[in-house]
Amino acid sequence: MTHNICTQQPPVRCALPHLKRIAPDEQAIAQGELNQYIATQAQAIAPTIDPLTSRDRRIIGEIIQVDPESIRTLWIESGITVWVQFFDDGRLPFDRDWFASRVAEVKATLPETPLERNERLSEELETVCRKYGLTHGEIDWLSFSTTLYLNRQRVGFVGCNLQNQWYSTRSQLGGSRTAVDIDAAIALLGVRQPVAA
Repeated sequence: MTHNICTQQPPVRCALPHLKRIAPDEQAIAQGELNQYIATQAQAIAPTIDPLTSRDRRIIGEIIQVDPESIRTLWIESGITVWVQFFDDGRLPFDRDWFASRVAEVKATLPETPLERNERLSEELETVCRKYGLTHGEIDWLSFSTTLYLNRQRVGFVGCNLQNQWYSTRSQLGGSRTAVDIDAAIALLGVRQPVAA
């Protein structure tokens, strides 16, 4: 029978001459780069939702007469003060009641952007499609029009013109008829709301 005998080895000295001590300023730069990388990765995994829409920024920018893109966020402190935070880390306080009245004034006069119009019309379209059991094809965002389907059968086309009038037509080349709202435009196609059994 053979036996292995283990003898204690002297400690190994690890000398890594290629590693050098990092100067404090280089370490700060490296740490900053690491922090930026971690923040970028965190944003990619769980992006933060911006509480302000572009319309909100336009309204605030109009009130305080600044570039809307310079506004980061706003919050209300103690129910009294509205704070507007800028991307350059500056902030401005405003009386809540004064700010609310100015928001109402500006909202009433601020024209809708094409994007805001399309978002509003898209919400109306989705709501009415659920109501009537319809589906729709791709939306032409420039003219805001689309094809409507009921049980995969095309029933016609619907859209909204620049005068904010809904219209519908049975065929792409046929004459369209305007209506007072999207429900009336769909009724012109002969589609009725399903009745519960």
